[in-house]
Amino acid sequence: MPPKEPPRRRVPGPARPRNGASGSGRSGARPPARRPRPAPGRTGARPGAQRSLRLGSPRPRLRLVSLGLTLVMLAFVARLLQVQAVDASAYAAKAEKNRYLEYTVAAERGEITDRKGVALATSVDAHNITADPKMFTPEDSKAPDAPQQAAALLAPILGEDIDELVEKLSAPGARYTVLAYRQTPQVWKQIKDLKSVFAEKAYEDKLKGGPGANVLAGVLQVPTTKRVYPNGDLAAGILGFVSADGKGGGGLESQLNKELAGEDGKIRYAQAGGRRVPTAGGSEIPAVPGSDIELTIDRDIQWAAQKAISDQVEKSRADRGYVIVQNTRTGELLAMANSPGYDPNDLSQVTSASLGNAALQDVYEPGSTSKVMSMAAVLEEKAATPGTHVTVPNRLHRGDRLFKDDVDHPTWYLTLNGVLAKSSNIGTILATGQLGRTQAESNRVLYSYLRKFGLGSKTGLGYPGESPGLLAHPKDWSTSQQYTIPFGQGLSLNAVQAASVYSTIANGGVRIAPTLVRGAKGSDGRFTAAEAPEENRVVSEKTAKTLATMLESVVDDREGTGTKAAIPGYRVAGKTGTANRVDPVRGVYKGYTASFAGFAPADNPQVTVYCAIQNPTKGSYFGGQICGPIYKQVMEFALKTLQTPPSGSKPPRLPVSFKPGE
Repeated sequence: MPPKEPPRRRVPGPARPRNGASGSGRSGARPPARRPRPAPGRTGARPGAQRSLRLGSPRPRLRLVSLGLTLVMLAFVARLLQVQAVDASAYAAKAEKNRYLEYTVAAERGEITDRKGVALATSVDAHNITADPKMFTPEDSKAPDAPQQAAALLAPILGEDIDELVEKLSAPGARYTVLAYRQTPQVWKQIKDLKSVFAEKAYEDKLKGGPGANVLAGVLQVPTTKRVYPNGDLAAGILGFVSADGKGGGGLESQLNKELAGEDGKIRYAQAGGRRVPTAGGSEIPAVPGSDIELTIDRDIQWAAQKAISDQVEKSRADRGYVIVQNTRTGELLAMANSPGYDPNDLSQVTSASLGNAALQDVYEPGSTSKVMSMAAVLEEKAATPGTHVTVPNRLHRGDRLFKDDVDHPTWYLTLNGVLAKSSNIGTILATGQLGRTQAESNRVLYSYLRKFGLGSKTGLGYPGESPGLLAHPKDWSTSQQYTIPFGQGLSLNAVQAASVYSTIANGGVRIAPTLVRGAKGSDGRFTAAEAPEENRVVSEKTAKTLATMLESVVDDREGTGTKAAIPGYRVAGKTGTANRVDPVRGVYKGYTASFAGFAPADNPQVTVYCAIQNPTKGSYFGGQICGPIYKQVMEFALKTLQTPPSGSKPPRLPVSFKPGE
């Protein structure tokens, strides 16, 4: 126990005054000062006093902290110099790129309408369903199998394969992928509702301390448009279709893609945290809508033609068929129907046989409908007249072949008009043999007329995939071709070319190139008419009128082959055709091409109708029997639609035959 400190001795002094008294009577006297205590640790301190610790100097620590701060500041200065001086431009460009977003604004694709403004192809709002693959990683989605879960949910809605969706959602390093193009607003609404459900579940799970997994958070959409065809398969061969990337993939959609597509726009703006910064500036180039294209097609006539040919192709169990309807005065195509066709709204079921426009892309030997060109050459060259006598034997030997007509018969005594009415191959060979002093000369004359009628050349429509047909030069004609070409074998054409031949006769001998587009209406609302089609005279007006009268005998005369095409109240000019058909696979003759071509009213022609059916295998294969009724059905509908008045006179009934010795 430490020794007790001795009591301090009190030094007596003057007593303090009480109650504020100033003390003794001595004025200004100071009280005696206390003796100071000795400082601890000093010599002379009293024994037993406590010692206090002495702190070290802070200067070394301050120097160390200052050095550390200096080094940190030097690092900041060096980094600042690198960013603002050495790599300034690179960082500025990177910041600009990350700050500003730019995306394309798709232009609205123009409509395709018929001649009355009825929409045949139009565009509606749609959505490209997209995704950010990074948001499907386990780190971002909080689910180890987010791509698989999301794909299983989306596949039934999008109609896509699950494995393909999983592959897209699992793309390493990718930030953008398209899951499905041009989906309807209804599809996006289903996905959006599903996203809301999963977002709510993820929120509730997070409140309970769970990971808050959301496997659909990374599914997004980009607004776009979708091409639709309100009439289904109507005129599909003409219109074509639009591919998944929004470009024309066939038909007029491809041919006129530049006019229809317009020009895409662009929007560029600053963003921060995924939101647009309105005061940071930006730029916008508005999209320019595509032009609306107005066709020469009449939707109602197109429907009638398509139904008629589809029914007959099915009934005859044929490979295919086509019907062309043309305005004889203007060259405008009022209908171009194909069977089988396809629905451009759904290409998943389309076959290669039905895709395209067979009326322009198929080429075939026309058969007897081609005889009208041979007769035009004979009449124009004044080699014969409609009443010229032609003795037609049952067989005719020419070159290395023995020629015959469709039926065996005794010797026929026909006029030139009768040769056309009864569609005699032998009579046609004999008539065209009069075009020159030699067969070679006759061949050259006939070839020149075939070329004028448009054979061997494209129609002028500029349609994708159109074939010009086949017409060899006379020097290359084989021995048999010299005699088969006059009646339509040994050369080939397409359906529009065949229709154009008859429109030329109906138009007084002047060929007007077929047209399919009337004009275009731009984004400014102005309508620009298409360029006028090319015209050229093929035969004289007199020859054309004579031929029209001769063609009436085919339909009106009881000996004609086209009586099933007769229309009550109207004079009809037409010609049947039944040709051997070349098998496109084996390259040999197999089956037949049945056809009928003509115009009405014959005394004031307005409309041309051409029908052809390839390889009918059930029932008749003769053109007059299966195509004549189609001609009648379509022609009647067209005449009523165009409000064409009935004929005001009866046909002249040219003689078909003569008596020997007359």
